[in-house]
Amino acid sequence: MFTGIVEETGEVTDRESTADGLRLRISADEVVSDVSHGASISVNGVCLTVERYEIGEWFEVFLASETVDRTYLGEVGVGDEVNVERAMAASGRFDGHVVQGHVDAVATVREIEPVGEDWYFEFELPDGYDRYVVEKGSITLDGISLTVAELDGTHVTVAIVPTTYELTTLSGKSPGDPVHLEVDVLAKYVESILETDE
Repeated sequence: MFTGIVEETGEVTDRESTADGLRLRISADEVVSDVSHGASISVNGVCLTVERYEIGEWFEVFLASETVDRTYLGEVGVGDEVNVERAMAASGRFDGHVVQGHVDAVATVREIEPVGEDWYFEFELPDGYDRYVVEKGSITLDGISLTVAELDGTHVTVAIVPTTYELTTLSGKSPGDPVHLEVDVLAKYVESILETDE
């Protein structure tokens, strides 16, 4: 489980396509300071398992074909930056919200507007996912825990403070770019319970 508080951005330094999927090597500092084989690391919101690593330098993950098909990580190239976060320790501080690293769909950046020192980002949600989103509720975009400022149909707006803008890949996004969407799992559980009771 993750919190959606991105620890740092890593850089893709190598990628290898195979018949079964895709292997990525990502350089980083903080998230590989105590990494181990089999550890879970969120990469742009996708929970992936560490296969190989060098402490303080890099880690490698493998994306099965299904993961490649359901995310846009198959499109990342060498030199691209990605948001990374280690799995939350049981004794850790819970600053974001419950993030599983199970991407629901790919959303799209619609508009970016600077407002004072902040930025307003508007995203287009895929059909059917707006029912899991509420104003002032939580949403995860590219692994970042964000608060919904406004919801208008399938358009969701979030306010991005300078720290989030500077410490994540949002500063490099433009209209039309993809982002990984994970809706609040609590909303999905509520829907499942209600459907069961019918």
